[in-house]
Amino acid sequence: MIVAKNIFKNYGNVAVLKGVDLEIKAGEVITIVGASGAGKTTLLQILGTLDTPDKTTNASLEFNQKDILNFKSKDLAKFRNEEIGFIFQFHQLLPEFTAIENVCIPAFIKGTPKKEAFQKAKEILEFLGLGHRLEHKPDSLSGGEQQRVAVARALINNPKVIFADEPSGNLDSASAEHLHQLFFELRNKYGQTFVIVTHNDQFADMADRKITMVDGKLATDLA
Repeated sequence: MIVAKNIFKNYGNVAVLKGVDLEIKAGEVITIVGASGAGKTTLLQILGTLDTPDKTTNASLEFNQKDILNFKSKDLAKFRNEEIGFIFQFHQLLPEFTAIENVCIPAFIKGTPKKEAFQKAKEILEFLGLGHRLEHKPDSLSGGEQQRVAVARALINNPKVIFADEPSGNLDSASAEHLHQLFFELRNKYGQTFVIVTHNDQFADMADRKITMVDGKLATDLA
C-alpha cells in the first residue's frame, strides 16, 4: 500500500533521516519506536505528506502505486483530506465547536453534505462510546474523551491510513490502554492501516509490526 524509498531529511546541517526504505501493507497496525531524536516524527510527517523529503536524493513515496511526491499542491491537499487521517498527542480540537462539529470538519472540507456528515460523525462517536457527549465542547470532556473525538475526526472521511504521533502520550494509563485497544477494534471494523509513533513499549509490542529507528535509520538497515 505504502512504499517509501530513499527518504533523507536534513534541517540545516542536521541529518534527521539518513536513507529510509519502508513498505507498509494495507490493514497493518505498525508502531514506530526509538529514542527521542531518532527521526520517528519526521518520518511519520513525511509518510503523512505533512513534510517532504530532501529532493536531491531521488526519493519516492507511493500510495497504491502512485508517487504522491509528484502531486501538485491542490491534488495533494485533496489526497490528504480523503485518504489520510491524523491523530496527534494533543487532540487539537477547536474549543468553540462541539464534539460532533469537530468531527465533521474534515467532511465539510471534502464537500460532504451537512446531514450526511453529521450522521456519519454520530455513528463513529457512538461506536467510540461518546454518543452521550455529542454536543459537549472540548473543555467539558476528559482527556480520554477528547482524544477519542480526535480519533473520530481522523476517521470521518474513511481514510485508507491513519497516522498517529504519540496519541496516548498525554493520557493516564487507563485511558491510554483503552485507546490502544481501540486502534485494533477500528482496524477490524473499518479496515484502516495504522502507523503509530509511540514510546509505550507495551503497546508497541501489540502491533502487527514494530519498527525501531536509531539515529535516522531503521534498525534493520544499520550496518
